[in-house]
Amino acid sequence: MKKVLLLLLLAVSSMAAYSQKPGNEQRTFTNPLFNSGADPWITFKDGFYYYTATSGSMLFIKKAKNIDALKAAESVTIWTPPQNTDYSKEIWAPELHFVRGKWYMYFAADNGKNENHRMYVVENSSPDPTLGEWVFKGKVSDTSDKWAIDGSVFEHGGKLYFIWSGWEGDVDGQQNIYIARMSNPWTIESERVLISAPELPWETVGDIKTRDGSRHVNVNEGPVVLRNKKKLYLVYSASGCWTDAYCLGMLILTGRKPLEKSSWTKHPEPVFTAKPEAGAYAPGHNSFFKSPDGKENWIMYHANPEPGKGCGRFRSPRAQKFVFRNDGTPDFGEPVNVDQLVALPSEK
Repeated sequence: MKKVLLLLLLAVSSMAAYSQKPGNEQRTFTNPLFNSGADPWITFKDGFYYYTATSGSMLFIKKAKNIDALKAAESVTIWTPPQNTDYSKEIWAPELHFVRGKWYMYFAADNGKNENHRMYVVENSSPDPTLGEWVFKGKVSDTSDKWAIDGSVFEHGGKLYFIWSGWEGDVDGQQNIYIARMSNPWTIESERVLISAPELPWETVGDIKTRDGSRHVNVNEGPVVLRNKKKLYLVYSASGCWTDAYCLGMLILTGRKPLEKSSWTKHPEPVFTAKPEAGAYAPGHNSFFKSPDGKENWIMYHANPEPGKGCGRFRSPRAQKFVFRNDGTPDFGEPVNVDQLVALPSEK
């Protein structure tokens, strides 16, 4: 008996010593990652996660080895707009992309009037986007130069494309998803093509009260591309962010020409929706990232903790793993519960 007890004590002691060794810290995290953070964007490159989100006044990046460590990471301001320009205010939905050997951050901004929102981009040639110099490259626009937010880029067939949410004309009332071809990461070279308009019941919830009274706005926004082998999916946010119906929809590139609307097929149902019992209302505006070992697929999105919180500061970033079905389509499941222990993305 004494020998058995001694062996048990040695085992417990060994386990305790192991857990205290560097690199053997707790391998779980809980959502939300931050108490607030609308339009979260995260990417993994060269051993580090880089995170950003809407600040309203500047562009920032947090850098860490794992997503839980982002909480304590320094927030590095990489660019602050000059005053009294067309892009000095209301800086929304920044996206950090590594394109053709350089870092680019795309963002929407205006001069204080929402109707003047357009897309802009800054560039950095440093391997680490929190270091080096960020250079303002200018406005990213097609010849129509209409209201635009939530810009994103992707490469397909050796060509670079820009996707965004925009107005058809000069008056708010409906946000559509547009695409255009780029000649380089800061220049659009083709006319814009509408590939998705809000038309289904789950993407047309948009009654809003304004100072001038009530009105209705239909919304498709926040487009971002997801690849699975040779298949390409475009995931977007649908219905007004001011409603609890805000959710994720999906287009599938079923044709060969991204600049033709007929090449895109809309999934008939939302692919990610609210789960009240999990403390996740109005989930949307997502980004995708891989685990450090490249074996897991992850989604990051924002959601409200309670109903009726709208598009404000209550939106917080959450992350969870997802899988692909046998037919290649993504299965995002349901939002995980707030404070539920989630295993960190798998490492090499």
